[in-house]
Amino acid sequence: MKRRLSIGSWAYTIGPYEKNPVDFETVCNKLRDLGFDGVELGAFPPHPSPDDHPSAEDRARLKAFMADKGLGFSGLAANLWSQQLVNAESPDAWLGEFKRNCQFAVDLGIEAVRIDTVQPPTMVGEVGEDTAFSRVTGAFNEAARVAADHGLRVTWEFEPGFAFNKTSEILRVLDAVQHDNFGVLYDTSHGHMCAVVGARHNGERETLAGGQVELIDRLDGRINHIHLIDSDNTCHKDANGEDETSMHLPFGEGVVEFDPILDRLAKVDTGHDWWTIDLCFWPDAWEATERCKTWLDGVLAARSN
Repeated sequence: MKRRLSIGSWAYTIGPYEKNPVDFETVCNKLRDLGFDGVELGAFPPHPSPDDHPSAEDRARLKAFMADKGLGFSGLAANLWSQQLVNAESPDAWLGEFKRNCQFAVDLGIEAVRIDTVQPPTMVGEVGEDTAFSRVTGAFNEAARVAADHGLRVTWEFEPGFAFNKTSEILRVLDAVQHDNFGVLYDTSHGHMCAVVGARHNGERETLAGGQVELIDRLDGRINHIHLIDSDNTCHKDANGEDETSMHLPFGEGVVEFDPILDRLAKVDTGHDWWTIDLCFWPDAWEATERCKTWLDGVLAARSN
């Protein structure tokens, strides 16, 4: 099974690394030395972003830097978290920032832009489900059209920390955003927390008897990006000690049974061959990177025999 492997650069800049981030050049040097094929760019400080690479010349230098390292970009996580979406009467500010990130992606040769619903599931109750759904899907439809004009894919990452994280809600959103370049980002930790645990579901928890494999089956045909990492049935805690989003543990340190999940994901046609490790919020992400790469290399080698 041949896959290009990358890792999300945000693992080294947010959460436990917020006050002591690892600079982008150091990250890329380590990924090159470990045999990664690329990096998934968290396009927010202190790593490269539309703000600190504003000119065509800036972006050309960054693109050349990556080529010199022998690394590609598997995708771009757009910095949209300063925006509002569920409780915003107009999506214009969110879309404006999205457009800037689309141009940044094009200039760097990146083919996919990651988005989410920005605000927590509790926000749905504050504005009403119909209003929240209309605002999110309206913005997502327009984002898909903008991305198509730039030749880009949009990949929506559902997770416990953001609105619309039940299987039925995810499918309903996908039914309302019918664009060939729009799909879901399937993260194995979020998949576990949403389908198996039912974390941060509004109202009654909605879990699946078939767990992640059933969820992947239901989403097949709409998955256009994949993140891989473990889960221990818990959420990362915010500054107040409240559940935020899924914990992302190094492979083998959680409870996810990867064999059937990876067998199923291997059959998913995302339209590309990238698989991305995501160590978001893991306190020892820098040290765990090599272990995760070694584990995934072994899994892929075993499946190629």
